Amino acid sequence: MKAANKKQNGQETLTWVTRLTARWSWILIVALFTLAVLVERTALGQTWLRLLFGKSALNFALRAAVPLTLGALSGVICERSGIINIGIEGMMLAGAFGAFVVKVKADMLGILPLSLFLAMLTALLVGAVMAYIHALLSIRYKVNQIISGTVIITLASGLTTFFFNPDWNSKGKFGDIAIPLLSKIPVLGEVLFSKGLITYMTLTLVVAMQILLFRSQWGLRTRAIGEHPRAADTVGINVNRMRYYNTVVGGMLAGLAGAFLVLEAVGQFKEGMTAGRGFISLAAMIFGNWTPVGAFGAALLFGYSQALQNELLLAGVTSVPRHFISMLPYVVTIVAVTGFVGRTRPPAAEGQVYESE
Repeated sequence: MKAANKKQNGQETLTWVTRLTARWSWILIVALFTLAVLVERTALGQTWLRLLFGKSALNFALRAAVPLTLGALSGVICERSGIINIGIEGMMLAGAFGAFVVKVKADMLGILPLSLFLAMLTALLVGAVMAYIHALLSIRYKVNQIISGTVIITLASGLTTFFFNPDWNSKGKFGDIAIPLLSKIPVLGEVLFSKGLITYMTLTLVVAMQILLFRSQWGLRTRAIGEHPRAADTVGINVNRMRYYNTVVGGMLAGLAGAFLVLEAVGQFKEGMTAGRGFISLAAMIFGNWTPVGAFGAALLFGYSQALQNELLLAGVTSVPRHFISMLPYVVTIVAVTGFVGRTRPPAAEGQVYESE
């Protein structure tokens, strides 16, 4: 009886923390945009606050948050299924390289308008293949999932470095798409509704995954196989098959994050261009308590820290050494994650191999 009550209290606490994380994520988003409106539309714009909360800072923050959000969503769907995925960095890098190669080859054939979409589909496919390898090693061959994820990162890093040709050059990238009426809203319209295709896809995916994960049969089954796979198997859910599917979908999301870097942000590929974004995505996932909305709020926080770093460097701040300013996003990541140790709980069956009886 006491054990049952303790378990129930633990579940209630987890639900409360999950709701609190999502609520704080929305509060963070609303607060940033409110401050931006005040700075842009009032006399506050003439003060140092413009450096911290101007449109430029928010635009950069959202741009930096997109790949982190996609990586965090990849982590959420995998780890909610019970599969630890630290290979997001590798899937992201491989997706970026795959998109770049197809984009370059398609440009050579003169199919420029179609090349962007072919490249994006390639990134999804490459991410899915890398995730399938991770799932195969983790589920069928029972390799330690941390080791398996490390293999994916090493494999992606090695292959992209070996096959990359510095002479390749990609032409064009996804441009901004202004949504009629909404893009005319002061400040908010320019920041949210005048973005590229992948940015819009990311914002849509955050909402869709939040609803699906907590309001659909798929979401219920996903959470079940991550919390208590034996019970899920008892009611007829094929645990390992669903883990395969979800891990592959997670890999596609990581591949899309790589596609964003090549097709919407930078426009070119550089060796190691993910620069630790996969690991920051994992931090966003943990900080967001394994929820899509919470992960987006955390990604936006980390993206804002990068934007702040960028704004300070552009403003020529010299009182603080440049290297300390460059450390800011990583320091914020470490502080955020360590501050939440013990306050968040991963899925109970995360990292555990399941064998059906």
